[in-house]
Amino acid sequence: MSTAVKPRTSARRLVRRAVSVPLERRAPTPASARRRRRLRTYALIDSAAILLASLAAIAGARATGAEVESLVWLVGFDVLALALLRVRGLYEFRLRPSLVDELVQILAATAIAATVVIAARVLLAPDDQAAGQTVRLWAFVTAYLAAGRAGYSWSERRAWLRGEGMLNTIIIGAGTVGQLVARRLRERPELGLHPVGFLDKEPRVAEEMTVDLPVLGASWDLEAQVEKHEIGHVIVSFSTAPSSVLLGLVRRCRRLGLEISLVPRLFEEVTNRVGVEHLGGLAMLRIQQNDPRGWQFLVKYALDRVAGLTLLLALAPAFGVLALLVRLTSSGPVFYRQPRIGLDGQEFDVLKFRTMREAPETEGEADAEWAGKFARDPAEIVAPAAAVAAPADRRTPIGRMLRRLSLDELPQILNIVRGEMSLIGPRPERTSMVRSFEQHVYRYGDRHRVKSGLTGWAQVHGLRGKTSLTDRIEWDNYYIENWSPWLDLRILFLTIPAVLSGRGAE
Repeated sequence: MSTAVKPRTSARRLVRRAVSVPLERRAPTPASARRRRRLRTYALIDSAAILLASLAAIAGARATGAEVESLVWLVGFDVLALALLRVRGLYEFRLRPSLVDELVQILAATAIAATVVIAARVLLAPDDQAAGQTVRLWAFVTAYLAAGRAGYSWSERRAWLRGEGMLNTIIIGAGTVGQLVARRLRERPELGLHPVGFLDKEPRVAEEMTVDLPVLGASWDLEAQVEKHEIGHVIVSFSTAPSSVLLGLVRRCRRLGLEISLVPRLFEEVTNRVGVEHLGGLAMLRIQQNDPRGWQFLVKYALDRVAGLTLLLALAPAFGVLALLVRLTSSGPVFYRQPRIGLDGQEFDVLKFRTMREAPETEGEADAEWAGKFARDPAEIVAPAAAVAAPADRRTPIGRMLRRLSLDELPQILNIVRGEMSLIGPRPERTSMVRSFEQHVYRYGDRHRVKSGLTGWAQVHGLRGKTSLTDRIEWDNYYIENWSPWLDLRILFLTIPAVLSGRGAE
């Protein structure tokens, strides 16, 4: 990795000029202009979708002999829907949310628009057809908007995965957090941000997290590097530079028309429920945390047992067929029991369909051996399943199929009914592993604040099997601190494609 260069007189003059030039005299960079064109494209696609949806609603009404909505109310609904999409931030640059999040925002905006139009029609021009006409228009507009967004998002993500059209990004600070940011961006090209390097006068790099990105210079090199690499986005992480220098960097980025993201101090405690308050001119973050001991989780666990019992009854025939296949294709018990750690560090026996020809009696010894190895070398943080893999493949043919589709996990519904597990939560880990991980893996013990789950936030994002343990812990704790009924529904929705893909299945 290259080191920061010493400041030159010409570079210093360049910085002074950049700071002194008013905002209106600074021309936007090519990357920022491209970003604005992208956002305008979204607005045009939404406008076209709403227009086509309105025409389709009119055609549908005439085809069925229904009364057509008046042009005034139709245009009013369309304009209000577009305005609400703008208010909800769908035409602003941000780290790419999932398509599900965008569709929820669209549904919320169009639903509010429909409610306002119906209320206005009832108050200003009472009409028995008001509700029906508006609901029909709402359905068409919502469907067309969702289809337009999904199509364009799909094509855009495909281009990003090929490395095309991404915004070049500079990261301020090359320390541990800056390295983590760079690694995350590389792992998720669908975000549309391509890291090209760091700006840091005195980089402090944790060797085990180093990525092969250069330090392009220090704060005074910002303008030169933005022009050289056509930078469109800047992420400010942690740096040894004083606050006045970082503040100056942010202001210069604004003058250049760049998008800016800030990694806050104590970012581990920042959740989706953070609010901003002001004490005079001093901004403060008000952090509202989920309480795993609160009534919300008590309700969640009660609903888990009801849902588990319902699933058990509904899947009873499938359970019987799978149990029979396991029993007929190999000798041994139908179920495999393994000690795991769940809520508050309590041990329980997790249930699975047996997928091997013989019970792995040496598994406990292998676990203990690997846990000891990990304790001697904490940097070796890999998935336990990969670390203790058996020297020979003892899976039965039916066992391979069960693991490929995660059907071997179905008996854990019994653990849910017994109250040992939840339908959604962090996956439970083996007892011998947990004792070592709690001592060496950052925030590992925090995941035991809630019950273990049959599926979870980490699993639906592919973090299972031979994947990074530290990443898995990060996603598990994100789930706990940002839990909501909607997040649980979203995980259930994402579980189906995650299972069918077989990604990470062992």
